[in-house]
Amino acid sequence: MTFTIRGSHLVAILITAVIGVWMYYGEIEIGGQGEDSNDTKPIAQRVEETSSDLFKVSYVTIAPQKRSRTVNLRGRTKADAVIPIRAETGGVLEKRHVNRGDFVKEGDLVCEISSGARIANLESAKTRLAQVQADFAANQKLLKKGFTTKSQMRQIQFDLNAAKAQVKQVELELSHTKIKANASGVVQDPIASPGDVLAIGGACVTLVDSDPMFFTGQLPESDIDAVAKGMKASIKLVTGEETTGEITYIAPSTDPQTRTFLTDIKLESNGKKVRGGLTASAAIKLEETSSFRISPSWLTLADDGTLGVKTIDDQDKVQFNPVKVLSQTNDGFWIEGLEEGSRIITLGQEYVVDGETVEPVPDQKFAEGVQG
Repeated sequence: MTFTIRGSHLVAILITAVIGVWMYYGEIEIGGQGEDSNDTKPIAQRVEETSSDLFKVSYVTIAPQKRSRTVNLRGRTKADAVIPIRAETGGVLEKRHVNRGDFVKEGDLVCEISSGARIANLESAKTRLAQVQADFAANQKLLKKGFTTKSQMRQIQFDLNAAKAQVKQVELELSHTKIKANASGVVQDPIASPGDVLAIGGACVTLVDSDPMFFTGQLPESDIDAVAKGMKASIKLVTGEETTGEITYIAPSTDPQTRTFLTDIKLESNGKKVRGGLTASAAIKLEETSSFRISPSWLTLADDGTLGVKTIDDQDKVQFNPVKVLSQTNDGFWIEGLEEGSRIITLGQEYVVDGETVEPVPDQKFAEGVQG
């Protein structure tokens, strides 16, 4: 049988010959490593060399700055006291001597209640007293002559004392028909009108004691340790008027709903110039303190959610430092909890862990000691 060599056989023989020649004269690489020093380094070697390089982070050295802080309150003005002038006896209001807006001094007559039968009762009591006094005088003479007994005299003395007390009671009742102010202030509602029937304890007029005037507002619980009684405050009214005042009261406990402390500030200006119930704001300037100003982007969270910043120590190792944010301004965050000269990581803090050694690079965007 004749064997015929086809074209495909020739191609296969040719490819086999080429491969054999290349294997005979070519270089052999073992484990991905070439013998030529100019060859590209294998991936494993490149990864190993890269992992040995320290991670670069940007940092800035911080310095404390003087911080002038102000606690701001929102509230309203209020009078020192709202005093209802009440009736001490019942009856029909016969006359009111004051109107809304009038200023009343302590002791001024403001209302008169109809005397009714009180005058007649007083005359009857006085007549009874005169009769008993006459009986007492006559019996004293009889006692001296022996025509009466000491027991009878004691009874007459008792009647005399009762008659005197009755006169005083009726006189006091009659005097109560003239209602006088027991404080000074401006008349406001509620007020009674002539013809109204006032019961004992009913208000004839109401006075507002506006001197002094107070500002009352709510102090946040975060500022309770910074503010104290006796501190000065600047008050600005919704009308644009400005005045000053002194803190006179801070509630001993918080409002359970707002978690704030009720605070009263006594205005130093004459209260007659300030109306009660006006919306106002108070600014309490605190003493300057030293703290650090940083950019909000420098803050990070620990695994447990603690807020802080990452710094670099003398050994170029990363440290997590918890901080307390004191306030937030347009220039950044004011914090405390760091030491002067600390190197805060400004870029790359999210890619390094506590204790890791890094390559610190000064952050040129921030001047030393001035952050934000």
